[in-house]
Amino acid sequence: MNAEFFEALRQLERERELSNSTILGGIEKALTKAYQKSLGTEQDVQIRVELGGGGKNPFRVFRKLNVVEAVTNPFAEITLDIARADHKPDAQLGDVLEEPLSDRDIEKIGRIGAQLGKQVLQQSVRDAERDRDFDEYFDKIGTIETGTVSRREGGNVVIMLGKKEAVLSIKEQVPSEAYRFNDRLKIFVVDVKKTPRGPQIIVSRTHPSLIRRLFELEVPELQDSVVQIKSVAREAGQRSKIAVMSKDDRVDAVGACVGHRGGRVQAVVNELFDEKIDIVRWSADNRQFITESLSPARVSSVQLDEDAKSAFVVVPDNQLSLAIGKAGQNVRLAARLTGWRIDIRSESQVAKQAFLEAAAQLASAPEDPEAEALLPPITFGDENDE
Repeated sequence: MNAEFFEALRQLERERELSNSTILGGIEKALTKAYQKSLGTEQDVQIRVELGGGGKNPFRVFRKLNVVEAVTNPFAEITLDIARADHKPDAQLGDVLEEPLSDRDIEKIGRIGAQLGKQVLQQSVRDAERDRDFDEYFDKIGTIETGTVSRREGGNVVIMLGKKEAVLSIKEQVPSEAYRFNDRLKIFVVDVKKTPRGPQIIVSRTHPSLIRRLFELEVPELQDSVVQIKSVAREAGQRSKIAVMSKDDRVDAVGACVGHRGGRVQAVVNELFDEKIDIVRWSADNRQFITESLSPARVSSVQLDEDAKSAFVVVPDNQLSLAIGKAGQNVRLAARLTGWRIDIRSESQVAKQAFLEAAAQLASAPEDPEAEALLPPITFGDENDE
């Protein structure tokens, strides 16, 4: 243990980007193990290290002693009488006293336990690095990071975030995206888990909040909280819908997110490799919000069942396929965006159903010459008569 050793520790502090207190904690653990080894005991021993001791060693080492009535561990305990006589006149039971180790004791620790101490110190540094990295990325859960594709491991893609590795698992990958070596990607930090090899950073390209964070990067009004994204619905790689509102009547929320000549939304679309994005205006009026959510389709009427949280939506005949979307995608995303179950019918389907119900009612009623007047007028559409 000498000045050269501590210079190496300072270099370690710089290279590993660890604090002085963290390094010092590692030294204390290392010296504790080495001291136990030099004493030939497994009993509890506590060590505190203080830099700047002067003399032969640039640090001082203290052994901690618990004041007790009867000593059972002579390496870590001292009686009240001896404590008052040799260390602290007003010592009390339960106090913890510190006794400095001599340079000779320290050198003995170095000779007998150097290798053990080195191993413990290295392990302490590794543990400290893992804790630091975990804390750093735990604070980044829910944010966007930019990483570089490093390699594939099975079905997973390993993304480098600086010097740290993140895992893009199969379920967090967009099927239509190809992840090539050295590709730069924006990814959403989903979770961080502690493992024996260090923190495992879980990231995603499919998470709905990736859309939210990408828009926040592009739209100053979102950064300033003038505009808010109220909800997001996404089928990754295909299409997404976001509902936005403005806290300032002078600011158009949809326009702010679209940007001049569509520049802001296009930047997000480019990052998501041409995923389609619908930006709709959020409303506290559920009928209006559901109407907006089915954009670009036009809506004729919306009837709500508040208890079941379901909506019956009627659209013009020529808007039915657009409202439902390919394989039901548009109405499915609208339902997720609004939180309502949405049932869509065309105007002619509704009229036909009304006619059939009236006819059934007429057929079950007693004969009445004027009953036919109850039948509603109806025109059946050609393409939606199913």
